[in-house]
Amino acid sequence: MPENEKATVTQGSKRAPGRVGRFFGELGPGLITGAADDDPSGISTYSVAGAAFGYAPLWTALFSFPLMVAVQIMCARLGMVTGRGLAGVLRRNHSRWVLWGACSLLIVANVVNIGADLGGMADATAMMTGVNSLIWTPVYAVLITSLLFWSSYQLIARVFKWLTLVLFAYVIAAFLAHPDWSAVLRSTFVPRVEWSSAYLATFVGILGTTISPYLFFWQASEEVEEERKLGRRTVRQRRGASDDEIRKSRTDVITGMFFSQLVMYFIILTSAATLHAHGQTQIETAQQAAEALKPLAGRGAYLLFTLGLVGTGMLGVPVLAGAGAYAIAEASAWRGTLEDKPRLAKKFYGVVGAAMIIGLILNYAGFNAVKMLFWAAVLNGVLAPPLIVLVVLSTSSKRIMGNRTNPPILKWLGWASAVIMAAAAIAMFATM
Repeated sequence: MPENEKATVTQGSKRAPGRVGRFFGELGPGLITGAADDDPSGISTYSVAGAAFGYAPLWTALFSFPLMVAVQIMCARLGMVTGRGLAGVLRRNHSRWVLWGACSLLIVANVVNIGADLGGMADATAMMTGVNSLIWTPVYAVLITSLLFWSSYQLIARVFKWLTLVLFAYVIAAFLAHPDWSAVLRSTFVPRVEWSSAYLATFVGILGTTISPYLFFWQASEEVEEERKLGRRTVRQRRGASDDEIRKSRTDVITGMFFSQLVMYFIILTSAATLHAHGQTQIETAQQAAEALKPLAGRGAYLLFTLGLVGTGMLGVPVLAGAGAYAIAEASAWRGTLEDKPRLAKKFYGVVGAAMIIGLILNYAGFNAVKMLFWAAVLNGVLAPPLIVLVVLSTSSKRIMGNRTNPPILKWLGWASAVIMAAAAIAMFATM
């Protein structure tokens, strides 16, 4: 072979791994956001949906994917272009009632979600150990709070996001459960909607746990954190974004959301093929949800389910608490990020601590953990539309975004998300 051809082959063989390496190296806030989206509330909501309605809700994975991608890309662009988080943008460009109204919606949803996730983690651990879940709840609350106070979120995310890989057990279990594939394909591509309060509440819950308010604030704030890591300490240094930065962010968000929806699809599918197929249409405990993994690992399914809930909770709860703290700090013009030490950002970490304490208290009010996880998702679905409207308006404003305003496809998908989620919530209340 001629030398020049050998050189071409050698260079080509080196370029391919480089492209793959660069692809994964560019993944960051979007991937973490997507993984955090499948938190204990999401896992329980998808399990409830599959158990109650079989394969019927599968179409929602395809349906919600472009909507969540559009909203998260808008939030990412907002953080990158303005150099501020979502609450910071609202503070500078909207009235105080709009700013604090948005922050109030976020905090209410986040605190309930934190309580639900802590309860789900504790319930799953109690299932394995036999120790009362009310003992495990404060253990997890203290552990997560300590990690947030005394470590960086980047370190926490690097360690615990790998635990979310246990969720791929649902993918394997789906095939081992021998589902009716013709029914699966039909339900995937042919939407079926029931005019009943139960179905509509499930639909709102699926949208709410997929397109969640805390992810809007988190995505924008973490894009700012990524720029701070590059040495851009001031807003002026962070303002603006190159075409390459926009492209990398888009790839990151799409990859993270695809991962999130893939897991969602197979949790619904596996629950439908096991629980629903055997007449278990009402999930009341974590043990019943764990039954969905029995085709894969028998009694070991309980361990897998526990690791899934705990692993995603360890990722999701810090995101929930962090998103709320970022929002309040930006709205109040306080100093504070998860990279700061507590002594340098006392008010920021005060919000984190308060959110964790209130979420912990909710677990002692006597609510069933799985039900609270499900209704936390429904609450997110009800509160998300007005926040999506603010995101669309902000990212469509030339005064805020300059020449980086939304392209038409993002704008219309954003409006569609707000309208669809609002209509679903109204329909749910109408049928109750």
